[in-house]
Amino acid sequence: MHRRVSLLSAVALALAGALVPAGAAQAGAANGLDPRPAGWTATDSQSERRTVSQYWTTQRMLAAQPLDAPAPRRTQSRGPSQGDPWATRGAAATTTRRSPWSTRGAAWSVGGTTPVTTARQSLVPNSPGLQWTDGGAVVRTTGRVFFTTADGRNSSCSGSAVTSANESVVITAGHCVKLNGAAHRNWVFVPAFDDGRRPFGTWVAGAMLTTQQWNAREDINFDMAAVVVAPLNGRTLTDVVGGQGVAFNQARQRQMFAFGYPAADPFDGSELIYCSGRAFNDTVMTRDQGLRCNMTGGSSGGPWFQGFNESTGLGWLNSVNSFTYNFAPNFMFGPFFGDEAMAVYQAAQNTDAL
Repeated sequence: MHRRVSLLSAVALALAGALVPAGAAQAGAANGLDPRPAGWTATDSQSERRTVSQYWTTQRMLAAQPLDAPAPRRTQSRGPSQGDPWATRGAAATTTRRSPWSTRGAAWSVGGTTPVTTARQSLVPNSPGLQWTDGGAVVRTTGRVFFTTADGRNSSCSGSAVTSANESVVITAGHCVKLNGAAHRNWVFVPAFDDGRRPFGTWVAGAMLTTQQWNAREDINFDMAAVVVAPLNGRTLTDVVGGQGVAFNQARQRQMFAFGYPAADPFDGSELIYCSGRAFNDTVMTRDQGLRCNMTGGSSGGPWFQGFNESTGLGWLNSVNSFTYNFAPNFMFGPFFGDEAMAVYQAAQNTDAL
């Protein structure tokens, strides 16, 4: 498992390279980095996936420790490359494949330049961290991530199922797939995790992808990853739970909803927690965006949404929980989703899930 050999097919890699905007490709070349995402196998056979799935007993999941986010550090990075806005809407979980949500009043585009907006933006009190009790698609699409680190610790993060061509993509944080130069193993996604219960099963990673900036030097500005999970009982992930939309190169300082399964005190990983409010730009050490939020370890990789509809529980995933500063523990920060994050998503959705 976790061989440093790319699982991406030549076709997928070529497509990913073609989808990297010229500005991002030039910036990557200038930094000495391949503009295409970094990718590697997690499991490559049914027997391996069966072993990983069986490893994660309920007892092991409940005992897994929340992964500590990496401490931010100053870099010479200019931050993510920003190109044209691009977004795609989410899909409902139905017995019919590729059946889209009908999101009344929501503007969306595929490969276009339309920013993510909603015709009806409800006035929501800012939430620094409350249990989500309104139901909707976000309950099914958000889940806990479990894995074993290179030093043998069973740990947890959060993630989100997103709409994709292969119906098998989970978006999470870069440090939830690789940290301190080593990839995690035994990686699984458990949507709608409920205090040990797994209503939609345990989904085993087949392939992992992240930005070259995170892969090469763990640059916190690029702390994003996509994981392609294998089918379960003959069905794909978003065919079972649905998928959130994704959006890249969107305007900053917008209203955001952040979700996750914090598992460090005062939380225990048993409940889906959310924060909401207007994002602000980090002016301390990174090019990230910040949000008033008291989620703790284990929430890393949980989704940030623009244009979130509280009634349907659908939105456009536009960042993930990444880190907090020690001197400001009640503020969460997440990377700007620019061209590099978009290239990771595009490569992931064109990777074979089998």
